[in-house]
Amino acid sequence: MQVDILAFGAHPDDIELGCGGTLAKHVALGHTVGLVDLTRGEMGSRGSVLERDAEAVKAAQILGASFRTNLDMPDGRLVNDLESQQRILELVRRHRPRIVLCNAPRDRHPDHGVASAMVVEACFRAGLHKWASVDDEGRAQVPYRPEHVYHYIQFYDLQADFTVDVSAYVDAKMDALAAHASQFYRADSAEPETVISSKWFWDSLTARTAEWGRVMGVAHAEGFMAPRRLGVDSLFDLR
Repeated sequence: MQVDILAFGAHPDDIELGCGGTLAKHVALGHTVGLVDLTRGEMGSRGSVLERDAEAVKAAQILGASFRTNLDMPDGRLVNDLESQQRILELVRRHRPRIVLCNAPRDRHPDHGVASAMVVEACFRAGLHKWASVDDEGRAQVPYRPEHVYHYIQFYDLQADFTVDVSAYVDAKMDALAAHASQFYRADSAEPETVISSKWFWDSLTARTAEWGRVMGVAHAEGFMAPRRLGVDSLFDLR
């Protein structure tokens, strides 16, 4: 199916962390959203692969995504090669999103930067007419390039090029993250403690959206990076 926004994440909870509120908001506005996880998060210290698969499905339902798929690439060992890009390229041509969202160009987890470059390059190659790909039935795919690729921000405190008001959807974001119960703070968990499973990390998520919101004059916002200069039709389009 064609979707308006196709969001990619290196791991099953990346999308929710970086842009869960934005996606929930756009679904509420009538846009269609698809989610793509590159890995199953199998190298994570907490949770089994089967648990994480089920959590990802639940989180996608909370956000209102039309579908969620996993490319089953190797967690912790992502490589930005043409074979990996080809798999992303085929999804872009299949779903023809106007906007693609992906990991930040650099972040605490090395997979995030690799995934970011992989998606950006695959989106460009998806528009090349002489770059061949086929669909599930073996038919040649039509070249297609998204109008925009934006990077959501996760762990590192990167400079956002623009922010999106998610005040009415921050609860949906946090509910989707809570669906990844194996990964985040639970006082009764017996699994190894990690940075993202700590209570301070959980509390920091809404602290960050509140800070981005404060700067733009709203309660909560999410920040994004743009690989090229942004433009508007009118000064009145800016908040």
